[in-house]
Amino acid sequence: MESWLFLIGILLIAIWGKNQSLIFATVAVLVLKGIPNSEKILQVVEKQGINWGVTIISIAILIPIATGRISFQDLLNAFKSPVGWIAVLCGILVSILSARGVGFLAVSPEVTVALVFGTILGVVFLKGIAAGPIIASGIAFCIIQLLNIKI
Repeated sequence: MESWLFLIGILLIAIWGKNQSLIFATVAVLVLKGIPNSEKILQVVEKQGINWGVTIISIAILIPIATGRISFQDLLNAFKSPVGWIAVLCGILVSILSARGVGFLAVSPEVTVALVFGTILGVVFLKGIAAGPIIASGIAFCIIQLLNIKI
C-alpha cells in the first residue's frame, strides 16, 4: 500500500508542477502496477528501461540528421568555434558520467531513492528534465571518489 501512496504523491506533485513527462511516467507505472502479477513486467522495465530510454533519445537526436536539417558540414563547422568544442567536450563528459552513474546505481541501489527524489524536485520545481538520475549518479560517484568515501 505504501508504494501506491508514494506513487500517487509523486503524481500529485507532478500535476501541481504541471510536468507532463512525470505525469505520464507515474501514470504508466501505476497502470503497470495495477496489472495482476505485474512483478515480472516491472522488473524488466526497471532493468531495461534506461537502455530503452537512451535508445529513444538517441533516435530523437539522429532524426535531424536523417531529415537533412543537420549535415556533415554542420558537424565540421562545430569544430570551428569555442562553443562547438565546449559542446563536444560536454557530450564526452556526460557520457562518461552516465556510464559511471549506471555502475554506481548497480552497486549502491539505496542511492536511487535520493537521486529520484532530487530529480523529481528538479523536474517539478525547477522545470528540469528527468534525464538527470543517471548523470546525477555519475556526478555523485565522482564526488564520492574524490572524497575517498567507501561505497
